[in-house]
Amino acid sequence: MQNMVYLGYYFKVKPLQPAVEILIAELGYAGFESFVETENGVTAYIQKEEWSEAILDDIQILNSDEFEITHSFEEIEQTNWNAEWEKNFNPIVVDDMCAVRAPFHEPFNTTYDIVIEPKMSFGTGHHETTHMMIQHILKTDFEGKSVLDMGCGTGVLAILAEQKGAKPIDAVDYDNWCYLNSLENVERNNCEHITVIEGDASVLGKNKYDVIIANINRNILMQDMETYVSCLNKSGMLFLSGFYVDDIPMIQSDCERLMLKFEEKLERNNWVSLKFLN
Repeated sequence: MQNMVYLGYYFKVKPLQPAVEILIAELGYAGFESFVETENGVTAYIQKEEWSEAILDDIQILNSDEFEITHSFEEIEQTNWNAEWEKNFNPIVVDDMCAVRAPFHEPFNTTYDIVIEPKMSFGTGHHETTHMMIQHILKTDFEGKSVLDMGCGTGVLAILAEQKGAKPIDAVDYDNWCYLNSLENVERNNCEHITVIEGDASVLGKNKYDVIIANINRNILMQDMETYVSCLNKSGMLFLSGFYVDDIPMIQSDCERLMLKFEEKLERNNWVSLKFLN
């Protein structure tokens, strides 16, 4: 089997926000499939067979006078990817209770220990939004609750939910790489109650959940909010993240329009995570 070859684009961005969010959205439309936010910008990946010399021609933000954006790129063999993560992926511990680490790290003496082989998927625990979602889950009783992890990335939040007693759990992501990676991580953590599904909100149908976790981005959240609420059981909980402090009024207004009650806010480096009750 031939290994897929990727191109990695390394963007340096000043100021970072909201340029990085806009850049990721535009690159996604252009065919880039995975992103890693960095201290000075973002790294984006695209399969070589999907690439063309004109790939950046329609990325409008690169022509904006409001931001200074430079980039370089190189070819990356997929077979080298795990070695790259081993060099760059450091374990994290959230609130002294939950460790998120790679298989090559030694276990931590924490209540919850999650082993993730992140590859190109979003959700290692390092990003502020994933970190806050882990904090929400740690503070919440999940015993026996049905859970939806929407935009599951690596599956880390679904895995933690199962470790806290949730079942059954659906973990959904439209990105094939995330879908496959979540399958691997679910097996790696010996989970028995997680079903990984490839797709977007349209795959949910009439499913009902006690808890819905949606760590995506503001536009997708707004687009799919009615679907989430229709899938939420009475007295259910909705945890949202993937947006900034400035986005709170828009998100909160939409949730309250759908008769959800605001319960709690977490904030980390201008990113936020909100909890609502049905």
